[in-house]
Amino acid sequence: MKYPSIYLRGEGATAEVISVAVAGKGQHQDTGAKAIHLAPNTRSRIISKSISKDGGRTTYRGQLKVVPGATGVVASVRCDALLLDEGSRSDTYPYIDIQEDDTTMTHEATVGKISQDQVFYLMSRGLTENEATNLVVQGFLEVFTKELPMEYAIEFNRLVKLEMEGSLG
Repeated sequence: MKYPSIYLRGEGATAEVISVAVAGKGQHQDTGAKAIHLAPNTRSRIISKSISKDGGRTTYRGQLKVVPGATGVVASVRCDALLLDEGSRSDTYPYIDIQEDDTTMTHEATVGKISQDQVFYLMSRGLTENEATNLVVQGFLEVFTKELPMEYAIEFNRLVKLEMEGSLG
């Protein structure tokens, strides 16, 4: 379980949490983030990406709180889940407590599967099924990898590729 918590205590404070979880066979990745806005003109952004494969399960638990007097808050939460097979699962439990009218808040959540049309298209261009699936997964995680320094992004993509190997059989 990972659950970073951010307390925005000073006026104009900003925070960002970007996380990735991959759950494979027999795994339950319980993740999330918390942003508590305690001062005016604070900003937070939470992005959570998860991939479930081989019957794995991911859970996102999020909390966003804006206390009275914390005016001018801008907050966004986005949680996206990708299911790679029929036996995998993803759950999202957002908790939003806004006690100040002068708040701008967005929340988005998506759960999807890899489109067989995408895989077919990529395979028609010469990729194997595993390579096509890996390419779609890396595209799904692109919002995360573009935030990393290049040397880390390269290593991250290698780890994703290793994790995906054999996930299709």
